Amino acid sequence: MMDDVPARTMTLTAEHVALTMRPEPDLGPHPHWTLMSDEELDDLARRYDAECGDGPCWVFAYGSLIWKPDFDAIDHKRASAYGWHRSFCMKLDRWRGTPEQPGLMMALERGGRCDGVIYRLPDEDRVQQIRRVLFREIRFREIAHMVRWIPVHTETGKERVLVFWAGPTGDNIANRLPLDEVAWILARACGHAGSCAEYLFNTVAHLEAFGIHDRNLWRLQELVAREIDALHAD
Repeated sequence: MMDDVPARTMTLTAEHVALTMRPEPDLGPHPHWTLMSDEELDDLARRYDAECGDGPCWVFAYGSLIWKPDFDAIDHKRASAYGWHRSFCMKLDRWRGTPEQPGLMMALERGGRCDGVIYRLPDEDRVQQIRRVLFREIRFREIAHMVRWIPVHTETGKERVLVFWAGPTGDNIANRLPLDEVAWILARACGHAGSCAEYLFNTVAHLEAFGIHDRNLWRLQELVAREIDALHAD
């Protein structure tokens, strides 16, 4: 289901997104990735809980975690991560892409500033909530290192927060792609979980709802809308 577009009118619409959706088979996990055991996930959750210490545990959301956190939160607020920026740099041949038409997902790359939302996990159930977000983001051994603590700035001061996919490296990372090239990919890629255009639409719409205007993503949604229009011009 598409979410309501906020007051600032986006060029990319729910109608555009609908044109990018198509049924695709679930190809399962990457053949070179190994699912972590329940015991490994439990250990990892306890590790990050211990690293958090006695203070509150916050998770930094800059993409889909804003609108689909998959964990319980007792508070949230806007936050800015300095030295990081959003980037469609992670190549996908599953989930929102296929081997025939790979997609791109966002991560954080070095440089600039990223405005997002931090969510506070409940203290009484913290280990289990950490485990839920770990399972969502990094349930495979080969990517278990893609979580880190970073400082963010909020209106009430600095916070130390958990963030996922900051500074990714490897063969599946495409750094500094031109926006035109990213738009071409996002307008076409779709997997069993939905399309890349849907992901962009929901991210921009929810950022705007929080009063966060990401200029690069705003330009990107305009370009993706144009690509979709051109694809369906006939």
